Order: sequence, then structure tokens, then C-alpha cells
Amino acid sequence: MYFVDTLELKGLGNRSYLAGGPRSAVAIDPPRDVDQVIAAAARRGVRIAYVAETHLHNDYVTGGLELARITGARYLVPAAAQVAFARTPVADGDTVTVDEGLVLRAIATPGHTPHHTSYALEDAGRAVSVFTGGSLLIGTVGRPDLVEPRLTEQLARAQHASAHRLADQLDDTVPVLPTHGFGSFCSSAQAEGTATTIGRERRTNEALILDADAFVAQLLAGLDDIPAYYVHMGPTNAAGPAPLDLTPPEPADAAQIAERLAAGEWVVDLRNRIAFAEGHVAGSLNFDGEGQLATYLAWLMPWGKPVTLLAETPEQIAAAQRELARVGIDRPAAAATGTPADWVPEGQAPASFRRVVFADLAAAVARGESPVILDVRRDAERAQGHIEGSTHIPVHQLHRRLGEVPDGTVWVHCAGGLRAGIAASLLDAAGRQVVAVDDGLTSAADAGLLARS
Repeated sequence: MYFVDTLELKGLGNRSYLAGGPRSAVAIDPPRDVDQVIAAAARRGVRIAYVAETHLHNDYVTGGLELARITGARYLVPAAAQVAFARTPVADGDTVTVDEGLVLRAIATPGHTPHHTSYALEDAGRAVSVFTGGSLLIGTVGRPDLVEPRLTEQLARAQHASAHRLADQLDDTVPVLPTHGFGSFCSSAQAEGTATTIGRERRTNEALILDADAFVAQLLAGLDDIPAYYVHMGPTNAAGPAPLDLTPPEPADAAQIAERLAAGEWVVDLRNRIAFAEGHVAGSLNFDGEGQLATYLAWLMPWGKPVTLLAETPEQIAAAQRELARVGIDRPAAAATGTPADWVPEGQAPASFRRVVFADLAAAVARGESPVILDVRRDAERAQGHIEGSTHIPVHQLHRRLGEVPDGTVWVHCAGGLRAGIAASLLDAAGRQVVAVDDGLTSAADAGLLARS
């Protein structure tokens, strides 16, 4: 008998896995906060005998080294990965016995990185799952452009070959269990569904349908922006991440929050965008704790800048601290809980700005108000259609390009409202008059605002 447990990392759009038998298990691509992996093993009543990495990750800090240290597990890392710590190097075809009759077999699948390795879990000699990391994903593959620009096309071709290698070696019924594809920018596209098999991918994945030239051309044409913090993840993982410290941050009162803002530090309000628009500390920035916090905050914030967190409850601070640690933002400078009334100096009122829907924007245009419309979607989204006359600055570039936003009240939109909320807070903090369009883009089409690019 064997089991495979999936550990969802929804904020980062990734999955980790714990797989094993009655007595022992292997953890695949574990997150920085390894306590949840240890808890999963405890629920199963198994010992973690192995920790396996499919590759040096570009989108999060691994917990593999620390998990191996805590549990005494052997740490399996692809042999070609250049790392500064002791590990068990893994090459194509290597096997380890996870439990009686349960074997983990390494399959070299370069493409996402040059050293990328997938792992087939075999029960009594038959493959029962394959952990594909950033190789073969659900309906797509991991992107090949995160290592070195000069290697991108070569790695794209390797992705095609690796996908075919997995399909050739494994039966159609074998479940494909990737790490990326659920929101992570390490994926060249997002997953189509939540589960798949080799057979389904053989029928639907263009890496297995198109010839190499057509696949590579299509893959390269569809590559999206790379989050800025990715440049720090690979070196951190290669050096060996430090143990995680999740002790609560120092508390901050209203005066200290004001001092930190005056010093140019980032004060991040974790409440949802509706609450933030209604009232917030002037100069603070809004990154919803439930809305890909780590991805967007790490992408926008200058690396290493002190950050103070504001939230309604200590539990929300703790959850944000855990998620941020997964991308190397380890120790918030301070934190405060409560409401905006608790966070502003005595005698001052919280700041606010308007929230509207696309119908309101259409009405303003019809009245001849000539509003400044700011589109903060990514380039690939903009190419699918835009509002005539709008200015386009992707949200992850906005903090460096505020001077390019035309004068006047700014009506800012994205595709659903989350990124517009972030952008509105950046503009508000910079002293601009702002209106957040908190609406889905289909409503813009319904309001007659969209033009084809």
C-alpha cells in the first residue's frame, strides 16, 4: 500500500507532496515552512526518510535542507545543481527505496532548468505517480526562461524532449503531480483543471502534440513577465536557506507607524481592498493577505526594504509572515493589529478613496469628463483588448513609473480588482487622486469600453 498527500501552497500557486508507505515517506519540493510537512507525516504515522528536490526553485525558498536536518532524512538534489551544502546527488535512473516495495526513480527532465529531475514513484515495480516539478504540468510545461536568456531556446527544446520522455516511459494511467502550474509564474501557462494523467497530457498538452519547432515557437511567444524577486530565489536555494523564524514581529503603535512611513519604509495593510479604500493610514500600501500576497509584495517591494504589517488580527499577521517567509521576506520590522483608527496619530483621520465599477467609468466618459484611465494588467493581457485612450503600466512596474501617469484623477483598473487595489494604494500613497475600478473586465466589455489591440 502507498499514499500520496498533496500540500497546497495557494498563495504562491504551487504544490508539494508527501508520498510513502506504512512506515516511511519522501517529501517532494517542500516549502520553507516545513512544520506542515512534518504534521502531514505525523498524521500518517510515518517517518520522513527522504526529501527530494526536482530543481533549484526560482519562485520560492525551499524548506528541503531544513526538513532533512530536522528529520535526519537523506536530501536528494539533482547532481548537476550547483549547491553549497552536503546532499545526496541524484542522476538519471537512480533509485531509492522509500518503503518496502516502494521505490522512487529519478528521470532527467531538463527544460525548466538544465538539471531538472522528475521522480516516478513505483509500487512493486509499477509506476503509480510521477512528480514532475516544473517539467510536464497540467496542460502546459514549466517556463524555460528563468535561468539564463541565452539558454532559453535550448531549454525550450529540452522541455519538449523531456515531456516526450515522460510520456514514452510511463503508462497512460499514471497521475502527473507537478509542483508548478496553479498560479506560479514558473509555469508557462496556468493549469487546466486540478488533476491529470500521462494519458490526458498525451491527448491535450501541446508539448506532446506539436513538433519541436512549432512547440518552441509557441512557447517562446507566450512567455510572460518574470517577478523581480525570482532573481534572489535561485542563489538563496543554492546557498542553503537559513532556518525559518516565525516569532511574532515587534508591535508598532501609531507614532511608530508614522515614523516608519517618514523613513521611507513600506507599511503594508493586509486587509481586503474594500476595507482599505474605505479607510487606511495615509502612505500605507494595500496587499490583500488573501490575494497572492507573497508574489505581488515581493515583486513590487525593493528587495531588503523593511516592511511593517497591518491587519485586523494577530492570526492574519502570522499567516502573512509565514507566506512572506516562503519568498525570503523573513522578518517584518514591526506589526500592528486593529483598525485604521488605531494606526493613525491622535487627531488625524484615516485616508480613503472611491471604488467604482466599469459602468461608472463608462458614464464618466459619456459625460465628457475625459478621465485618466490606467490599465495595470500585464502586456499579454493588454494585447487581448484595452480601453481606448487608456495609459498602460503593469502593476509591478508602477512604483518605478509613477511619473508617467498623466495629471488628473486616475481611474485604475485590472482584470478583476485585486491589482487595481494595489495600484490605487500606490497612487494614493504618492499623493494622487485615485478611483479604483473594482470590477471584472467582462463588465468593461458590457459597458462598451473595450477596444481590440
